Amino acid sequence: MVANQDAKAAQVPVIETDNTAAVKAAIVSSEATKAAPVTHPLGPLTGEEIIKGADLVRSVWPDGTKLQFKVNTLHEPEKKILAPWLAAERAGEKPAPLERKSFIVYTLRGTHNVHEAVVNLTTQKVEFNAKLGPFEHPNSDMAELEEVEKAVLEIPEVKAEIEKLGLPEGAVVVMDPWIYGADGIKEAKFFDDKRVMQCNLYLRDPKNSSEEDSCHYSFPLPVSPVIDPATLELVRIDIMPTGHDETIKPFTWQDRPANEYIPEAHTMRTDLKPLQVVQPEGASFTVEPFSELGRTLKWQKWDFKVGFNQREGMVLYDVHYDNRPLFYRLSLSDMAIPYGDPRNPFHRKCAFDLGDVGAGLTANNLQLGCDCLGSIYYISSVLGNAEGKPVDAPNVVCIHEQDSGLLWKHTNYRTNRAVVVRNRELVLQSILTVSNYEYILAFIFNQAGDITYEVRATGILSTQPLDLDLTEVPHPFGTVVHPGVLGGYHQHFFSLRVDPMIGGHGNQIAYEEAEAMPRDPKLNPNGHGYMVKKTVIDTTGGYDLDPSKNRTFKILNPSVKNTVNKLPVGYKVHVPPFQPILADKDSYHYKRAEFADRSFYVTKYVDGELFAGGKYTNQSHGGKGVRSWAERKEDLTKEQDPVLWVNFGINHIPRVEDFPVMPMEMLKVMLRPVNFFDKNPALDVPSSKQSFNCSTALNTADELAKKVDGLAVTGGEMKGCCKA
Repeated sequence: MVANQDAKAAQVPVIETDNTAAVKAAIVSSEATKAAPVTHPLGPLTGEEIIKGADLVRSVWPDGTKLQFKVNTLHEPEKKILAPWLAAERAGEKPAPLERKSFIVYTLRGTHNVHEAVVNLTTQKVEFNAKLGPFEHPNSDMAELEEVEKAVLEIPEVKAEIEKLGLPEGAVVVMDPWIYGADGIKEAKFFDDKRVMQCNLYLRDPKNSSEEDSCHYSFPLPVSPVIDPATLELVRIDIMPTGHDETIKPFTWQDRPANEYIPEAHTMRTDLKPLQVVQPEGASFTVEPFSELGRTLKWQKWDFKVGFNQREGMVLYDVHYDNRPLFYRLSLSDMAIPYGDPRNPFHRKCAFDLGDVGAGLTANNLQLGCDCLGSIYYISSVLGNAEGKPVDAPNVVCIHEQDSGLLWKHTNYRTNRAVVVRNRELVLQSILTVSNYEYILAFIFNQAGDITYEVRATGILSTQPLDLDLTEVPHPFGTVVHPGVLGGYHQHFFSLRVDPMIGGHGNQIAYEEAEAMPRDPKLNPNGHGYMVKKTVIDTTGGYDLDPSKNRTFKILNPSVKNTVNKLPVGYKVHVPPFQPILADKDSYHYKRAEFADRSFYVTKYVDGELFAGGKYTNQSHGGKGVRSWAERKEDLTKEQDPVLWVNFGINHIPRVEDFPVMPMEMLKVMLRPVNFFDKNPALDVPSSKQSFNCSTALNTADELAKKVDGLAVTGGEMKGCCKA
């Protein structure tokens, strides 16, 4: 990052650019403009604040300078300031308002000059403004993606390459813009320190080309233009290999069938009856605004704040259970999807969907009765667009309760009395659409103190063209999912950032392992014994699961003891094992996806270190993410303010059944109390009763009265107690 700080608070740092040697301008003073409204320090930026931040950034440039805004989001206060402020707020005090700030990334339109700024919205001053260095590229924005999509198909050289394919008359070509990736290659005037986009071309069903929802991924084309998104100029045209090796062959269109996912293309099942989620007395949770767009949720002793931003989407703050502190901040920090085809241009293919675009920007407008069932509360937000204006983001989070089977049960076989408690859950869900893929992301809370983070992957494979005569031949780099269509092998990695305050601040991370005891004639004569060994992590680093030792990672508070056994209160982490990234350690995939090689990273808290892949993932070269932070080998024993990065993923070896749209695949991470309570915290959840649940028995009265092996089969009422 290049910046010359000006000593005068009222002036902006000198900014060196390709177009001007130096730009200096006075910031609009707080006396000249109306003071910003007082709001909560964690509230998402309001529309007014988005406009104000953009205007203040514009004011430091000469009149007429055209800027394109990439990020315009809340700059959260430092933890050392915010943590005591939140504690005072929770104690019923009225702490003095904290300054509101925004973090803004922008470019000079038509150039690759990228800058980041911190704007103090309270004092109405630009506190920091700097040009980014090489290999620090901004995310794409929706306006840019639309511009690229329109421009590419109008470029004469691209039209000429498409013409060579011999497509059917009236064919409609569709383009998916992809982040370019990185390979460090320098060719002629091109080097990947310049931000570009790789464009994948497809065809709508030639026999139904007017259908805009046609699954164009059934008709991938081998022409792949590379375009400069800043200037919309063509860099080059890559031609994809369509065989089993890197050979580029002439491609001539041959007829092939469509493969559609839209319902009108299929004969629908007719034997599915309604399943309705009904809460006659309404939902059991409450929602209150803590700012214009921020919301506080209370449910079954849970109490936390929900924010929403452009990059992470949903963020949870100040999470408490029964007024006891648990987590300072929770969010999905990053995701990476590296592909395994070694051939050009596929070898660069690695999407960082949060850093390259943003979970907030791609969040769906969730629909009642479709994406969420039951009694639903929606959270909407406002995001900044490329012009620095606010854009509504409606219904980006849905909140509802769901039944998830039994929470606990015991039957006393002597008295035949059963006590049954059902598992009611609170779900906060967002859904992202990132070009072809969908991700269904949810925080799920239960009544026993558990938090689950759930990822469901669905959507459509990013397909590659394949010679038709190879459809029935196994492919080395993917699965043939349709005639002429290859679904390439790829991995999905996710990183959940956990900033804990279990029982209060001052936590430590430890792991426990179950170890077999050696035989001992007195203590372990039969060789059955085992014990548990605890290791406290006192230095930052990366760590792995070991199922052979039942290695379990825990967040502990050594200063707060359990009232029963005097052990430190804590939470443990259940995370599924995954195959680490397969790209080798010298590859750009490995260098960039810094969270894809270990199940856990433990770092020391540093303000601003929020994203496991680094602040700027677009065409990054690595070295600025969680692996690099962990390698600082910092001492964790003094300040006891660790951050735990929980990493998980899947290796997606596509199936034919994954096409034309993929049935969801699900991953779950659970944060579960361990010695935090003095007993099962769900003992006070009312037992499950038919008079409350109003279920319906489908058996006939005679069936319910029958005896099996001489034992009476008991059943509830034949008809539910609920009346229409």
